[in-house]
Amino acid sequence: MNWGKSIVLTFVLFAGFIGSMVFWMTRQRVDLVRDDYYQDEIKYQQHIDRVVNTARLGAPVSMTYEAARQEVAFTLAAAVQKGEVTFYRPADRRLDVHQTLMAGPAGARTVSTAKLASGFWKVQISWSDGEHDYYAEKELVL
Repeated sequence: MNWGKSIVLTFVLFAGFIGSMVFWMTRQRVDLVRDDYYQDEIKYQQHIDRVVNTARLGAPVSMTYEAARQEVAFTLAAAVQKGEVTFYRPADRRLDVHQTLMAGPAGARTVSTAKLASGFWKVQISWSDGEHDYYAEKELVL
């Protein structure tokens, strides 16, 4: 084999490699964290206020995972008029789960994790006592 054929063969192999990489890359799924991130950016000051209100409570939000019962127990320091717990899966947003918190006094709440896939989750808790809004976020590995 002479130099000319070797150079042409090298270019053909390189072009094949680049073509296969382009094909493979275009087949990958790319998720944004949120579809409406522009609107969420505008509301970010409200989120900061909720985090500050939670810090002012004095008693932090505690979360414990009970593997045997497949439950997450929360202890909230403020009464709940309305609230929501979001199990956010950074790896795949299709697995995200939202659950409503029932109204009631401050104290312990439990949420089932039986239907969640194993892996890393961010548990986002937001609630209101009617006067102030609160937010806390914890990490959980199932």
